[in-house]
Amino acid sequence: MRETQSNTVFHNIIKMRELGILFVLIAMIFIFSVTSSVFFTVNNFLNITRQISLLGIMAMGMMMVIAVGGVDLSVGAVYAICSTSAAALMTRGQIPILPACLIALLIGLLFGVLNGVLIGYCKIMPFITTMGTMNVARGLALIIAKGKIISLDKDPVPDPEHLDAFFRFGGGSIGGVPTLAVILIVIVIFSWLFFHKSLTGFRLRAVGGSIEAASASGINVKKTILIPYIITSGLCAIAALANFSFMHTVQGTMGEGQELQVLAAAYIGGASPIGGGGTILGTLIGALIMGVLQNGLVLLGVNTFVQQIVIGMLVIVAVMIDVYRNEKRESR
Repeated sequence: MRETQSNTVFHNIIKMRELGILFVLIAMIFIFSVTSSVFFTVNNFLNITRQISLLGIMAMGMMMVIAVGGVDLSVGAVYAICSTSAAALMTRGQIPILPACLIALLIGLLFGVLNGVLIGYCKIMPFITTMGTMNVARGLALIIAKGKIISLDKDPVPDPEHLDAFFRFGGGSIGGVPTLAVILIVIVIFSWLFFHKSLTGFRLRAVGGSIEAASASGINVKKTILIPYIITSGLCAIAALANFSFMHTVQGTMGEGQELQVLAAAYIGGASPIGGGGTILGTLIGALIMGVLQNGLVLLGVNTFVQQIVIGMLVIVAVMIDVYRNEKRESR
């Protein structure tokens, strides 16, 4: 009897995925608060907020890509090329800050278009396509940076009077809340409205659920697949500019391995590897789990390599839970 009740409780938690991962997040906060005297402090929570903001911004787009049955391995490299392009344009090209940022944003969007066209219209596998564009973007970022660090604190810009305003974009605060967190909140709200409340969001989920059924119902599958890739690359560009604003420096190796972090946040948050699933709230909680976990392990002095093992195990468990849910759904 007790075993049956335990299975029922477990099944209900699996069904309520967001509630389940929220419990995990709360448990992690409790454990790290007990084991580290530094963890449960205002300054540390502000650090975690800054850490997860960039990850969360990119994870919003990644979740939508996964929802249509795709994957984007180029996010870290697009993040790098947008950062280095903006920095090089400002310093070496002597282009004013705002136009340089807009050009960097456009570069990010172009990579999204390239990914979407190759996958949606040319029907090249997402893994192969984005692995290719990842290498292209990374190579260009390294070429643009010339193997050096570009610093706004040392390299001159044509409009230094606007530097403070640019620095506040990613490094300021509003009412004590870091602007990075404010940017994340705004993007989360718009992402939720777009993905859960708009017709296009419904089409994304429909295509991820079944391309054949979506096509038969009159949905333009190619265009629908294109959209999330553009959104993801655009969000990578925003995250890159925000981080550049906060750090004041960039280099060609920025964002290496970032795609794994973003994928982990999306999968832990409930995005289904087979497409059609996932929620904006779940992805946000997934990003929070990643931030809290990494911060807590660092405070406890856990080796970086061990951190990677823990994150990998979390992703495997998250995918196993999704498989379990799908099997339960199909058995009904």
